[in-house]
Amino acid sequence: MNEQLNWWRGGVIYQIYPRSYADANGDGIGDLQGIMNKLDYIASLNVDAIWLSPFFTSPMKDFGYDVADYCDVDPMFGNLADFKQLVDKAHGLGLKVIIDQVYSHCSDQHAWFVESRQDKTNPKADWYVWADAKPDGTPPNNWLSLFGGPAWHWDSKRSQYYMHNFLDSQPDLNFHHPEVQDAVLETARFWLDIGVDGFRLDVVNMFFHDAELKDNPVVSAPEQLFVGIDPSFPFCRQYHINQMCRDDNLAFLKRFRAVLDEYPGTTTIGEIGAPDGMTFMAQYTADGDKLHMAYTFELLAAQHDVAYIRDTISRVENKLTDGWPCFSLSNHDVVRSATRWASEETDPNSYIKAALALLLTLRGSPCLYQGEELGLPEGEVDFEHLQDPFGLEFWPEYKGRDGCRTPMPWDSSKHAGFTTGDTPWLPVDPQHIAMSAAVQEQSAASTLQFTRSLLRWRKDQPALHGGDFDWIDSDPNVLVFVRTVPTQRLVIAINLTDQSHGLEISGTPLAIAGFDASSNDSIGPYQVKAWTRS
Repeated sequence: MNEQLNWWRGGVIYQIYPRSYADANGDGIGDLQGIMNKLDYIASLNVDAIWLSPFFTSPMKDFGYDVADYCDVDPMFGNLADFKQLVDKAHGLGLKVIIDQVYSHCSDQHAWFVESRQDKTNPKADWYVWADAKPDGTPPNNWLSLFGGPAWHWDSKRSQYYMHNFLDSQPDLNFHHPEVQDAVLETARFWLDIGVDGFRLDVVNMFFHDAELKDNPVVSAPEQLFVGIDPSFPFCRQYHINQMCRDDNLAFLKRFRAVLDEYPGTTTIGEIGAPDGMTFMAQYTADGDKLHMAYTFELLAAQHDVAYIRDTISRVENKLTDGWPCFSLSNHDVVRSATRWASEETDPNSYIKAALALLLTLRGSPCLYQGEELGLPEGEVDFEHLQDPFGLEFWPEYKGRDGCRTPMPWDSSKHAGFTTGDTPWLPVDPQHIAMSAAVQEQSAASTLQFTRSLLRWRKDQPALHGGDFDWIDSDPNVLVFVRTVPTQRLVIAINLTDQSHGLEISGTPLAIAGFDASSNDSIGPYQVKAWTRS
């Protein structure tokens, strides 16, 4: 295997939410120049790549996940010249650049949709999922939107409904149409020619729908529940097997992979939100001819006890076979792991470090979300400052995604150094200021310094980049596993509890920065230990 071309296999990816990372022009919104200004900081973390959430032309009703032009930069973030400069600087620092691509749907302001909705005979008339109303005027089937209500919106111009899995301003593209697939592939080539190193594909399992528009059945078994969505939402009462997760997707993903193969060293990560997402994760990454990597939401859920984690990783290992996972504990759509998993009662600082060690030692490619290296908890956002349409729809039972999207705290100045403007697009949480990057730079015991040291240590462990994974039987309260390559057998023990536990592990102790290596037969609260074996 060519390690240089397969850098993604075990490489560490750092996710950036551009609106909230760094604002260089003082308008209160993060931008590409702000990211460029922080690339040296990112490189200092010892990660391998950055992933940028959408920065494309958009009306921002879903903050960039409603794309109006797939091949241009929204002016609030900069322009194409800025992006090219960012790519060049990142590459000069040894960082790969992965960008989001949102192909399932786009904005209703995209030129393709503007043309499609004009009439039923124009060249792009079938580029979206249009359907006539039932005789009683209701939508063509029972499909629901993740953002609430039917997945159909009536368009008076065409006198038809169009499908939308998310906001009604985000019409779904019709991937059954060959020209739509061709247009998407040309979009990919546009960014690959600029020099990006890969794509994170948003809701990759939602590209295709049942062409006959059959109703979804009602959920009748736990494995039919949608992972990653509050089960109390009406959306979760349906088994969405006709609305998404269609076998037609496999042929398209092969076409997409063929384009990536024209650009050696590039990669893809597929986001899979679905019932039994691991089955599709396995399908989409099998045989080396579709996605390079994929992830589901099991480790982004609230449940996180040792038994759950062990069961989840076991199911990934059993299902994935020759596929490759991408793991994350936080991202721009879920409550931050420092709040979701830890608590004041469990010593959050110590717990966060142990959880990061878990993320960075599993088989797969770990993804760190911005601020996770600081141990940031979920930000508090009052209703009057809320921006997320998901949160506005379901408040107060669900507060939306703004809490994980609050501005990155860089220092102790006004607005934590995120912007020199008067008002950031989301307020800075005051508790984050004391946890800023500048503050943590001054403390050898900080989460930031720990993350740097752990990632530096990880680079020197070949078994953690592409090694096999096997569990080792031990105390049921401790996660113990072995990672193996021909040149190294590495045993890892992780204690996510507040109690000490005994261990019976043979091997040569291997010190991990930030953790106690003094005892070989026990492991303390929130500690991580490693051994090498011949």
